[in-house]
Amino acid sequence: MSEPPGLRARKKERTRDAIGDTAISLFLERGFDPVSVNDIATAAEVSKPTLFRYFATKEDLVLHRFADHQGEAARVVGDRGSGIDPVTALHQHFRSGLDRYDPVTGLNDQPEVVAFHRLVFSTPSLAGRLTRYQMEDEEALADALGEGIQARLRAAQVLVVQRVLARTNWQKIAGGRAAHDVHPEAVAEADQAFDQLR
Repeated sequence: MSEPPGLRARKKERTRDAIGDTAISLFLERGFDPVSVNDIATAAEVSKPTLFRYFATKEDLVLHRFADHQGEAARVVGDRGSGIDPVTALHQHFRSGLDRYDPVTGLNDQPEVVAFHRLVFSTPSLAGRLTRYQMEDEEALADALGEGIQARLRAAQVLVVQRVLARTNWQKIAGGRAAHDVHPEAVAEADQAFDQLR
């Protein structure tokens, strides 16, 4: 008897999460480059082919945590209420992330999150792969904003602003400040940046 599709999907998701969590733990403990795919497969108790069924590259073992946010800006623009301009919708969404201390805003002081960002920003192959994700986001947002060079320029500007804000927040926290203390500055800087975009 075969498993129901929903159960099979949940099992796959749990396996994927377990492999990814194992990899990140090893990377945070020993660094990205010293840990091999074989090390990860052994620690996760899966075969190397199984690992590659879930993650196409070693970098994806780390950056899958960004996958939940892939295309997020385009979705925000597509789902905005009538009468709300795209930049306002993106501003509100970013502000909401700050209020939730969402790691993607850089405003999160949990030690694992700070260490995770440090790993990504300080490993050239991860930073390069992250840039590819960001380019895909930019294309999706440009499509959501319309056609032509104006839509592409606006998409690039918005995503650069969000990236700079998030990186600035993370740097303050990595420097030893608490997210709660940084929050008012982060909100003020986000407001100023999005006002400039408008």
